Amino acid sequence: MVDISEARSVPELLRHHASSEPDREALRYLRDTTGTDGSPLTYGELDRAAAAVARRLSRSFDTGDRLLLLHSFGPDFIVGFLACLYAGMVAVPAPLPGRYRHERRRVLSIAHDSGAVAVLTDEASSTEIDEWMREEGLDGLFLIPTDWSAEEPGPFTPPAGLGHETLAMLQYTSGSTGEPKGVMVTHGNLLRNVGALSRAFGLDEHTNFGGWIPHFHDMGLIGLLLPSLFLRGKCVLMSPSSFIRRPHTWLKMIDDFDIMWSAAPDFAYELCCRRVTDEQLGELDLSCWRYAGNGSEPIHAGTITAFAERFAAAGFRTEALAPCYGLAESTVYVSGTPSARITAVDAQSLEDHKIAEAAPERPHRSLVSCGAPGDVDLRIVDPRTGNQLPAGAVGEIWLRGDSVAAGYWDNPSATDATFGGVINGVEGRYLRTGDLGALHEGELYVTGRIKEMITVHGRNVYPQDVEQELRAAHRELTGCVGAVFALSDTGPDPSLIVTHEVKAGIGADQLEALARDMKQTVAREMGMTASCIVLLRRGTVRRTTSGKIQRDTMRTLFQDGELKPLHTHWHMPRQRTEVRGSGSAQRLAEESTV
Repeated sequence: MVDISEARSVPELLRHHASSEPDREALRYLRDTTGTDGSPLTYGELDRAAAAVARRLSRSFDTGDRLLLLHSFGPDFIVGFLACLYAGMVAVPAPLPGRYRHERRRVLSIAHDSGAVAVLTDEASSTEIDEWMREEGLDGLFLIPTDWSAEEPGPFTPPAGLGHETLAMLQYTSGSTGEPKGVMVTHGNLLRNVGALSRAFGLDEHTNFGGWIPHFHDMGLIGLLLPSLFLRGKCVLMSPSSFIRRPHTWLKMIDDFDIMWSAAPDFAYELCCRRVTDEQLGELDLSCWRYAGNGSEPIHAGTITAFAERFAAAGFRTEALAPCYGLAESTVYVSGTPSARITAVDAQSLEDHKIAEAAPERPHRSLVSCGAPGDVDLRIVDPRTGNQLPAGAVGEIWLRGDSVAAGYWDNPSATDATFGGVINGVEGRYLRTGDLGALHEGELYVTGRIKEMITVHGRNVYPQDVEQELRAAHRELTGCVGAVFALSDTGPDPSLIVTHEVKAGIGADQLEALARDMKQTVAREMGMTASCIVLLRRGTVRRTTSGKIQRDTMRTLFQDGELKPLHTHWHMPRQRTEVRGSGSAQRLAEESTV
């Protein structure tokens, strides 16, 4: 196994691989899953391509300059990313601007916040990017379409002084609870984080990696692509759009290329359960899949159980399920475990911020373990007092270790607030993740987000629990997503708002009946009153690039009149006036049937 920790920088490690085994296949990009239309790159070719682009960048820009990477699926992204690191510059991966206003606004925000001096893209996307830049007034940035295969060959020496503390990239947060911030990830962060992941799962140069997660996303880049390259393994990639259109192609790729490590957010496993047909299932052999990583959004016990049962006939082993926890501020990986452990937790104890295994016949919630923390100092802390909490108590997850990033780019106040946590009686500063969780029998259980916790009549309720109960009870919601949140300006207790997408083809009378039934489900299963049910078309509930529900954004859209509901249902007529402080509440009340 390659000792990643001995490398002083990413270029040093990859150049070692290129010199020792230049003809070893590093990457293969697929347009289908047969391999006949793939674009393979060896370690020698990848090094020469990155060096050629780095040479070109070094002629125009200085070390430390930020370069925005906007690429469609293909090898141009990783060549551009490595070229930035080879040249001592800072890579800023981001999604293509897209068609929708919120997508374009996000990329524009990243461009401004990072202070990027140029945009790197592929030839196929250059016209689209050029138009977007002109529309947004980014004329001062250089646009560089990189055709690395046409770059002049020749030697290139990375700048002296590259080391663990050198800034490698700005990884922008997904923005599930606010404006995206640029996490400053160093060469050392990347090397150490991949090392921690590799040790946790026993990954090495003989591990075949593969997946479809977008290259600009931390889970796709640092949880899949870079581990393969750092370990001198082989990685096979397919486009995210191919997976979304035909989920079985992901599983077929795993079968065809003997993929051992592949990861995806929870929704991908649920999508496979729903859309992979019996005929497609019968053609799969998933016995090679040793680690099915699941992370980047809340992990539902029902999803992983259903996936294991559904694909057991294809040779998938339950012990391959590997729930993980991570976040951009800790590079990506924090903890994970092969062989998923599901614990039935007493529902009342969870509301009281404790984890206690449920007794038979008692109401419970099923929580998924994310394993024992490895190369990280992980504490559970009371966010109000700064006191460390004992095992079994739910509090904020705080972290310290080599994978914790240097802070947020050009944002000292946010850096101090997030990366400057102090535990009473403990020396040093910790990263405050904003996530709630507990250590139970030495393993981490993540329960939710602090900002999303709903407190009604003194009870603490997790929005994802409400959303799960609704989908379990109403087939019209199957395969759709929802966002539950509270409005806190309507009295001593907040009003619970349920927004949820529904399947197409449901008539007005059926929507009204569904809304009433959903209200009853919330009352029966959660002991709460839903002040308003808002039924939406598919694709309306905002999500991050990794699939996280943007509940804060949905609350704002509700309040500002930006939602376009199929149907709304208020609990009581008097609430029509109580919530009229903002556009959406007023308009929805006027349009609703009570």
